[in-house]
Amino acid sequence: MSKIEAMSDKPVRLTAPPEGYADWLADLKGRIHTAQQRATLAVNRELVLLYWQIGRDILARQAEQGWGAKVIERLAHDLRTAFPDMKGFSPRNLKYMRAFAEAWPEAEFVQQAAAQLPWFHLCTLMDKLKNREERDWYLACAVEHNWSRNILEMQIETRQRERSGKSVTNFSSTLPKPQSDLARESLKDPYRFDFLGLTDEAKEREIERALVKHVTEFLLELGAGFAFVGRQVLLDVGGDEFFIDLLFYHLKLRCYMVIELKGGKFKPEHLGQLSFYLTAVDEQVKHPQDNPTIGLLLCRSKNKVVAEYALRTNAQPLGVAEYKLLESLPAELQTSLPSIEQIERELAGDDSPSDEDEA
Repeated sequence: MSKIEAMSDKPVRLTAPPEGYADWLADLKGRIHTAQQRATLAVNRELVLLYWQIGRDILARQAEQGWGAKVIERLAHDLRTAFPDMKGFSPRNLKYMRAFAEAWPEAEFVQQAAAQLPWFHLCTLMDKLKNREERDWYLACAVEHNWSRNILEMQIETRQRERSGKSVTNFSSTLPKPQSDLARESLKDPYRFDFLGLTDEAKEREIERALVKHVTEFLLELGAGFAFVGRQVLLDVGGDEFFIDLLFYHLKLRCYMVIELKGGKFKPEHLGQLSFYLTAVDEQVKHPQDNPTIGLLLCRSKNKVVAEYALRTNAQPLGVAEYKLLESLPAELQTSLPSIEQIERELAGDDSPSDEDEA
């Protein structure tokens, strides 16, 4: 045994670290973590590019030389024989590779965009979506927001693309560009609160309490950038007390967002109360460096024309959208969406593939 090995077996007495050690250690940890992430991304990128090339070759040979479907079975057997320790060469996965090359035939797009996602994310996009435009939209969102596979599936199932930016707002006349565009895209219509398990008979306060109880899912439905501040937030105005239903701060927009819930159909007078809350938040809560507070009124239903008229002459940034409870979700989607526990695991970063995926 060498002297170094012998010394390594002895217990180490830790003394007080020298000045500046803690900062140096924190910096080293950060650099190591970054290097690990880069290594993981590099491995994933090479794997995705390899799969695309294999899929492209299969397509070319089947088209040019008339090879039948059985060639995939033969190729799967030969590749697994040659690389017994390497997963991913099942007939099922080879068919995904062929579909991958067919769905995104441009090598440049695959290198710059698709290769940023794990392989099973791309399989999900191919399984769930048949339209190239929709696939590209969800792919870009998954990269930007770092969606796990289950969350990507949920966003597709709840038609995130169809709902994004669909709220009735006056942002174009009350906010400067590009903030007005970002604010509009940050809202959606309708909002789906199916995870609450409440039916259309639920009261406003009951919905409020349930949203706070399931704030993780609520934030996921609201979208990227929202930070929860509080429920029934007290505002003291001239000695009178007022309570905001829900208060958020939007990290990208750099502003507070007041959300008011209404249990019935939208009425123009609802905006008067919401406008008052915006003024109070701007005066009492908003930091001088924050952007103007935005208001969002969530109601069971609305007449779009009435909402547009009501917003047109208002000088404050306001939006109106509907929310849907359990009865509004088609039965086939209720069974396919991930559970609350699954969503919480996904947000915690646990996204290990299933045995079936590894086959």
